[in-house]
Amino acid sequence: MSLIKTEQLTKSFNGTKAVKGIDLTINEGVCTALLGPNGAGKTTTLNMLTGLMKPTSGSISFDARYQGDRRQYIGYLPQYPKFYGWMSGEEYVIHAGQLGGLSKERAREKANELLELVGLTDARKKKIAGYSGGMKQRLGIAQALVHEPRLVILDEPVSALDPIGRREVLQLMNKLKQSTSILFSTHVLHDAEEICEDIYIIKEGKAVIGGNLKELQKNISSLQYI
Repeated sequence: MSLIKTEQLTKSFNGTKAVKGIDLTINEGVCTALLGPNGAGKTTTLNMLTGLMKPTSGSISFDARYQGDRRQYIGYLPQYPKFYGWMSGEEYVIHAGQLGGLSKERAREKANELLELVGLTDARKKKIAGYSGGMKQRLGIAQALVHEPRLVILDEPVSALDPIGRREVLQLMNKLKQSTSILFSTHVLHDAEEICEDIYIIKEGKAVIGGNLKELQKNISSLQYI
């Protein structure tokens, strides 16, 4: 069942189209990748899906079972997340939970649960300024999950990490997709092959091909678009 769908989604900046009529169907219960080179329009597309940016034209529809502003059902980790270095990891996730409408008590419960999930229990009292890049990305995923969203959107979640950090975050995403729908962007085909079921290849602002990854892999020529 589709969780979020776009029709002819378009975004222009000063007359230049960054996204050119993209049609996406993000299914519930699967991990979907937007795959394409830097500058292809992936981040702009994600920003429109999250509600951070208004489309120039086209439409975005969320599953009708979930009423109201779709943003309450979406968790988001931007490509370059900002953290308060003076906060501890636990304080940061509690803060995010309260911003998402949770009571302080419930936010604390979720913080403890999620910090364990992302492997940061032992570092929960440590100041974020002392976290490694991989730890910060895992903390960012924890804050994206704290309000129990139906869809988690991750923009280039491993692009700036060293090999160890990449492995940690990809393993975490593999674990998360068992219980949460994931949409993430990447320019690395191997990352998409490792963890996603569905894929859209984005090139020059257009979705040039999309569908089930295994089906697309049968047609190797599909990968010429990368």
